[in-house]
Amino acid sequence: MAIAYTITASEPVNQQIYRFLRREIVTCEIPPGALLSEKEISVRFTVSRQPVREAFIKLSEAGLVEIRPQRGTYVRKISARRVADGRFIREAVESAVVRRAANEITPQFLMRLDHNIEMQKLAAAQQDSQGFLQLDDEFHSLIAQSIDCTLAWETVENIKATMDRVRYLTLAEVSPPEELINEHQRILAAIKAGDADGAEGAIRRHLQTLIFSLTPIAERNDDWFEED
Repeated sequence: MAIAYTITASEPVNQQIYRFLRREIVTCEIPPGALLSEKEISVRFTVSRQPVREAFIKLSEAGLVEIRPQRGTYVRKISARRVADGRFIREAVESAVVRRAANEITPQFLMRLDHNIEMQKLAAAQQDSQGFLQLDDEFHSLIAQSIDCTLAWETVENIKATMDRVRYLTLAEVSPPEELINEHQRILAAIKAGDADGAEGAIRRHLQTLIFSLTPIAERNDDWFEED
């Protein structure tokens, strides 16, 4: 059953609908291949069709849906090629970020990263998958903030929507939270030590985990993946 979201006046309606639908697509609550009804979603959120249409366009730009004229809007199946390409770009960006962080990070941000990891452990213990993935993103975002380069994380966010679906599918079995937490701790330890080479190596290994887990997940959910 779909979660009931409340539209507020705090930001544009189309952005809120985009964010809600993105979350449901990423967590596969709305599965790959599903038809999205503009009318049903407008009724669900009690809004006109225009902001829903605008949200669909943003989802299309993120690679999550395909708008087929006269046929409807469908959730795109997962493309292994797009996942691999997105990971390659993300690895290049975040490798540069952690190298700078190892030389520039302040004690304040180190404390925030330590706190984030403790919250990750709590989410893992409570088996809160969505909460854990949000904290995972926050960890990487904080590192970019620590070098005053939030654009780096914004760039990553714009390309990782397809990756996020695989992250969610792999979390329970292939990439358990406990292992991801260990990887985050290794990244942070290298940053604390001022070891730029070690931080870069740790984040590269961390991001490559996704590719290693892609094949077994695709085999288990072959109808959710495109034939690249």
